[in-house]
Order: sequence, then C-alpha cells, then structure tokens
Amino acid sequence: MSDAAEIINTVKGEGGVYLPKSIQRNERRSRGLIPKLLRFAGQIPFADDLAAAYFAARDPLTPMKAKAVLFAAGAYFVMPVDMVPDVLAGLGFTDDATVLATALGVVGMHVKDRHRAMARKVLRLPEPVRDPA
Repeated sequence: MSDAAEIINTVKGEGGVYLPKSIQRNERRSRGLIPKLLRFAGQIPFADDLAAAYFAARDPLTPMKAKAVLFAAGAYFVMPVDMVPDVLAGLGFTDDATVLATALGVVGMHVKDRHRAMARKVLRLPEPVRDPA
C-alpha cells in the first residue's frame, strides 16, 4: 500500500458493494484464479479448497475482513512472482498451500458447504461420500 489513505478510500466493486481499494485490487488479481486452477487442477491437491475460498470471497454474505484474507490468498496463488516457482515438481505449490492453509485457518469458518459444492462443480470433482451413520 502506498499510503494510509488507500486503506480508508473505498471504491464501488461488483454489485454496487463498496470495497477498500486494496481488496478490490486483490479481487482483480484473483480473477485469473479459476482459469489457472482448471489448468493445474490435476497437479494441485488443494484445488478444491482454493476454489471454495474464491467462491466464499465472492459471496456478499462473507464479512469484509474474511474477503480481504481470502482475496489476498487467491492473488498470491496467481501472481507470477512466487517464493517457490510453481514449475518445480513436488515443491512448486508448497508455498501456495501454506498461504491457503493459513488463510483458511484464520477465516475458514466463512467457507460454507455451498462454496465447497460450487468448487467441486467447477473443478468437475465428485461429491464426497457421506457416512450414513
């Protein structure tokens, strides 16, 4: 952030909702998340969690602070500059997984079953098997 005023200033986002500029910037960056996820979905073991976090961040019912954390995690995933390059087999997504796990640990209660269902639908993953007991 360039200055303190950026935190206070808000801009109109999608659906007429006012967002702090930093959240709106992260939302724009994370729009590339779903196409990147679909490209790498077979290689990323946490793809469904990342997509669910994205859908939770886009949900108008999700609190603003949770949106900020989730959009920041999504933006980190799609940024071309990474702590560990994603092309390294086996290690490439470890830093992304760490950022996502931390974000979900902080605001995971806001990622609902409906967000997980949307993520599975987009990624064409089967529904989880429910134990009848």
